[in-house]
Amino acid sequence: MTTRSSDILVIGGGMAGISAAALMAADASVTVLEAEANVGHHSTGRSAAIFIRNYGSPVLRKLNAASAPFLSAPDGVSDSSLLSPRGEMLVAAPDELEALAGYLEGSTGIEQLTPDQAVELVPILRRDRLAAAAIEWDAQDIDVDRMLQGFLRLLRKRGGEVVNGARTGALTRANGVWTATTDKGAYSAPIVVNAAGGWADKLAALADAPQVGLRPLRRSAALLPAPDGHDVTRWPLFASASERWYAKPEAGLLMVSPCDEDPVEPHDVWADDMVLAEGLDRYEQAVTVPVTHVLKNWAGMRSFVADRNPVVGFAPGAQGFF
Repeated sequence: MTTRSSDILVIGGGMAGISAAALMAADASVTVLEAEANVGHHSTGRSAAIFIRNYGSPVLRKLNAASAPFLSAPDGVSDSSLLSPRGEMLVAAPDELEALAGYLEGSTGIEQLTPDQAVELVPILRRDRLAAAAIEWDAQDIDVDRMLQGFLRLLRKRGGEVVNGARTGALTRANGVWTATTDKGAYSAPIVVNAAGGWADKLAALADAPQVGLRPLRRSAALLPAPDGHDVTRWPLFASASERWYAKPEAGLLMVSPCDEDPVEPHDVWADDMVLAEGLDRYEQAVTVPVTHVLKNWAGMRSFVADRNPVVGFAPGAQGFF
C-alpha cells in the first residue's frame, strides 16, 4: 500500500480543521482527512450560527472579541462580512433573575430591558411570565457555510488536499513520522492535528496520546412555522436566561432548542423525541402561541472539557501530536 506524505495531517474536516489547514497551507503541505462524505457534516453544519460576544467563559469572551474583526472583514475567505444583524435577548421568569444577573456580570454592550420592551421586540412572549430581560444588540448571524467554503477554497488554492470518506482506523508513529491508516489509504506526516471534534479523545487513544476528557453532548433543535400573523425575520434570538430553551428566526421560520446537553458516545446524532418534547413544552410556557406542528428536527454534538475552554497545544509524551 502506497503512503501519501505531507508536512501536516489534519484529522477532522469541520470548521476548526478546515480553517487551521487553510492557514497552515501558506507555509506547509497539508492534507485533511475527513471521515464523512463531506466536510462540515457534524457540529459545523448543525450549529445555531450566531456570534454572541458575551457567550461563554471569560476565555471564550476574549476569543470572541479577537474574532470580531475577521468575521466582519474575512480577508482571503470572503469578499464581504460573514455577519448580519440579529441581536440576542435573554428573558427571565421570576425564578431566573439570579441567572440573568450572573450572565450580565462581566458582560459588555448589553442593554437591560423592561418586560414591556421585551414584548415589543418579540410579541409572542408572555408578559405575565417576564420579570426582566436584556439584549446584546451586536449579536449577529454568521454565514457558517460561506465561511467554511471560503476556507476550503483558500486551502485548495494553497495546494492543500481534503480526502473525504477517510475515517482513521489506526494512527502510529515511527522514525519521527505519523501514519494514519484510513478507508482511503495511508497518509503520513511528522505533525498530526487532532480536529476530530467529538471523536478527539478516541483519536488521541489511537495515537497513545493523553486524552483531555472531552465530552460530546447532544443538543437538539426543532424547526417550527412562524406564528400566525407574525413576521419573525427581524426578531432577535430570544432565550431563557437559565438556558431552558432558546428560539432563533431562520429563513422566516423559528428554530427552537431545549438547550439539552446529554452525554453521548460520538456518532451521527439525532434528536431524542422526549427531550425535544419537554423542551418545546418549556418554550410553550413562555409564549402565547402553542406549538402545533414541527417541520423537522435534528441534533448535533457540543463537545467540552471540564472547564469548557478550548484545548490547544502539542500533547505531552506524543511528539508531533497537536
